[in-house]
Amino acid sequence: MDRFIKIPVTSQNARLVNVGDVAGVSAASATATTTVITYKSGLITTVTHAAQVAYDVRDAIQDAIETAFNEPTGAYGVTEITVPKAVSAIATTLLPQATS
Repeated sequence: MDRFIKIPVTSQNARLVNVGDVAGVSAASATATTTVITYKSGLITTVTHAAQVAYDVRDAIQDAIETAFNEPTGAYGVTEITVPKAVSAIATTLLPQATS
């Protein structure tokens, strides 16, 4: 079964983010306003949020992914997440391919 985390987004409906093939979660700095979820498939999901403190948003997303795989979830494999900062947008794109 696929696993998802449900992230609340301000002024929008909450978004389901697939975490089935996550390769990593990163933020450029401890106070960054974006957190990036990278997938083995080449996709990336960028979560835009208020400035984090000591990587608190990145850590919350990582913890939710771990919970999604270690605990029973609802009927559809959804783990709800409480993000410590307001999330304003979530976008998923394909990583650009390297040119030779």
